[in-house]
Amino acid sequence: MALFGWFKEKRVQSESSSPDAQGRGILVFENTSEVIQAETLLKRQGWEIRVMGPPPEVRQGCDLVIEFPLIEQLNILRTLTEQELPPLNTVPVTSPLLQPVDIFQVKDFGRYLMVRAANMKLVVDTETKIIVNVSGGGCPDVPYLAASMVGRTLAETPSPRDIGHTLCGYALQLAYEEVKRLCSV
Repeated sequence: MALFGWFKEKRVQSESSSPDAQGRGILVFENTSEVIQAETLLKRQGWEIRVMGPPPEVRQGCDLVIEFPLIEQLNILRTLTEQELPPLNTVPVTSPLLQPVDIFQVKDFGRYLMVRAANMKLVVDTETKIIVNVSGGGCPDVPYLAASMVGRTLAETPSPRDIGHTLCGYALQLAYEEVKRLCSV
């Protein structure tokens, strides 16, 4: 009898987690520039969104998607359409296979912390808060971004979004924000 109770408990737990998954959707865009513009617009409007990597099942256009609260779909689509930023597709997250992929990977090397966002890596000395390395990507502005940031503290370095103009610059901005959050700067 206890075995059947265990199966019932497991089923109830998985059913209780599925509404959370159904409460989110994914906006798929043609290119990275549109994702960046849509993210800026939607965050400015106060929506709780996240830029993520697309699951393979919905990959089309660029390598980023925006995860959003599904209940806000009509309002979000209206806002994006009014700004001439309609997504290619809107997909409800209804199964684990459709979960967007977190684009962050964090590696703690003791004194040094590396955050990878998409294809860009940022390494910081956690004691001094000095950026010791910027690497990755293949965009033409990566050497400029690295030269502008390495050797400076998190507080004094320019924001990658302000000096970069490519997907690599955008990804580096995400890594920079995550490093600042993790280092509480």
